[in-house]
Amino acid sequence: MALSCSSLCSHLSLTRLCGLRTNMITHGLYSPYLSCQSRLPLCRYYSSSKVRRGIGRYVVSKFQRANAKYEGFLKRRFPRFYQLYHTFREGFKLLFQDAKDVQRIKAKMFSDGVQYKDLPYREMEKLRQFRRDIMKALPLVVISIPPFANYLVFVLMYFFPRQLLIPHFWTPKQQVEFRGLYHSLRVRQHWPVLKGLEETSQKVKDGQLQSRLKDLCAKVQNGANPKVSEILAVRSLFSGPPLGIHRMSVARMRLVSPLLFLTPRLPGVIVGRRLNSHALELLLLDRALIRMGPHQLSETELRQACYLRGLHSNSLSINQYREWLSQWLQVSSSLKDSELSLLLHCIVFLSANYPNSASRH
Repeated sequence: MALSCSSLCSHLSLTRLCGLRTNMITHGLYSPYLSCQSRLPLCRYYSSSKVRRGIGRYVVSKFQRANAKYEGFLKRRFPRFYQLYHTFREGFKLLFQDAKDVQRIKAKMFSDGVQYKDLPYREMEKLRQFRRDIMKALPLVVISIPPFANYLVFVLMYFFPRQLLIPHFWTPKQQVEFRGLYHSLRVRQHWPVLKGLEETSQKVKDGQLQSRLKDLCAKVQNGANPKVSEILAVRSLFSGPPLGIHRMSVARMRLVSPLLFLTPRLPGVIVGRRLNSHALELLLLDRALIRMGPHQLSETELRQACYLRGLHSNSLSINQYREWLSQWLQVSSSLKDSELSLLLHCIVFLSANYPNSASRH
């Protein structure tokens, strides 16, 4: 049998290293007086590096076929496990893509000297969401590093998906279910926040402002939607004591924190810092959205923007979402950094009864 070009090249190289001079190649294929390059022109095209790449492609293709068979087997015999496996794999792809996007954004910030507050809306939202996701996903990533540890991750995904996993690793059904559950936990805080605000109004010395705040709370408690002007009429109360972001009591901060999905079960100092940080981040996000134009949001982005700000309902139309976001941005665009507390309370003021009393149910 004739030697292949690659094996022949390897043979000739070995012969040279041994100091041997071969004057004839078996099977009479080439003249003994020609050089290796003239005798074997194909050797120039099949170098050792290209041979290694060919072997690599062969191994990868074999692995892909084996993986495809494995997935087919899981899909046929263990469909529920296959869904977890597929969600896990696609989730990591999305997470790694987000990491690449974040790296690109931060590199641009460094090279161009762009500050966070000046980023476009989508890049700012990407950084905000990735920071929250990676803090929750980090334990999962660490657990999955050792060999065969991904099976433990599958078990955790199965029994504790909401507590341990980020949305990247949720199935479509879980996406709907968990978002609804988180929103219901946030809605539970509406009435305690309003009740506490009503009690705090007793400490307001200005009689007119006190009356306006009480009327605002009563209107929301009675199932009505306040106007933007009614909310802005009490804005000065949320820049100093007792309702300013830095002047609120620890008890009140613990009531407000779940509105931004922040845990209140931390020391008061940490709760206050996290609340201030996330509120400022939300205000900067609003300003970036105003610069871009809310009309440029896709349907998915629009629903996500409203969900972050306190509105969630499967029965609302896209126009209703746009209308609600417009009201929110009217309030947000009028606020100063010192009035962040009012922005947090708008999660209750604007969404508690929109469009009707849906949040009570």
